[in-house]
Amino acid sequence: MSRTAILSTLVDPLIRQNPVTLQILGICSALAVTTSVATALVMSASLTVVIVMAALMISLIRHHIPNAIRLIIQIIIIASLVIVIDQCLQAYLPDISRKLSVFVSLITTNCLVLGRTESFSRLNPPLPAMLDALGNGLGYSLVLIVIGAIRELFGAGSLLGYQVLTTVDQGGSFTPLNLMLLAPSAFFLLGGLVWAIRTVVPEQTEELEHTPPEMEANRE
Repeated sequence: MSRTAILSTLVDPLIRQNPVTLQILGICSALAVTTSVATALVMSASLTVVIVMAALMISLIRHHIPNAIRLIIQIIIIASLVIVIDQCLQAYLPDISRKLSVFVSLITTNCLVLGRTESFSRLNPPLPAMLDALGNGLGYSLVLIVIGAIRELFGAGSLLGYQVLTTVDQGGSFTPLNLMLLAPSAFFLLGGLVWAIRTVVPEQTEELEHTPPEMEANRE
């Protein structure tokens, strides 16, 4: 791969081809584990490691995978990696592991991981497959960290556990917005992020499936 191709593979999934904001993949974890930057970081790192290692393994054996059972083999590889990651988190980061609950295990069925292994990794050599997986993992991570930072900052006045805004209880003037720590806030923040990106990059906006009557009237 050329240097330009490598850079494009890594950078495009951050904004232009972001798997969460453009392809709407993996949003369940984006809504559930972004109550703080710490959980968002750990979830992002876990998924990125899994998707990169899965891409490597599936790419290496791509010529030996029977087409009829390719999805089963991919899921077995991904599930095995997820089990290792989950056990490591329970051993070394037990508090965060408890906060993430079942969502680390659900990486196994995350549509982003399965989508990239099925559409790219099994069809390409190891290096391009790993670069594609890393780029998509970083794009996913960017969205989770941004949403996690906003929710933690306005929901608790802190970032990574360090108090940034002094709350009323601490003698300051900031009143935490408890709504930010609830799942609906992540949904609205993600929607706002999608809207903002598609406003700046209008080519990401899908074409209308049908034209509203008022638009037809304006054309006439």
